[in-house]
Amino acid sequence: MPTITFTSQNGESTTIDDAEGDLMSLAVKHGVQGIEGDCGGVCSCGTCHVQVDPAWIDKTGPATDEEREVLDFEQSATANSRLCCQIEMSPELDGLVVRVVRS
Repeated sequence: MPTITFTSQNGESTTIDDAEGDLMSLAVKHGVQGIEGDCGGVCSCGTCHVQVDPAWIDKTGPATDEEREVLDFEQSATANSRLCCQIEMSPELDGLVVRVVRS
């Protein structure tokens, strides 16, 4: 089963081995600090903003146009920013590392 590591702004990491579904749902299920998912995963609130580790961005792909519209309101958005509700776990993403933007 794929794993994902969420790293907080202070450097603390949470690794989840129960990695099936979208990243936002997994983060909320496992109590990852800084991932709220207020909109329930419909790409409209930005409360699941993460920055994908550069080593993984080719595998997750860049943000979609819909994500970019939401991320445009986030001051801390970068080229590697994604809404984790839009990243679906797959075997190819085993070991994925993302940085949680909110604390």
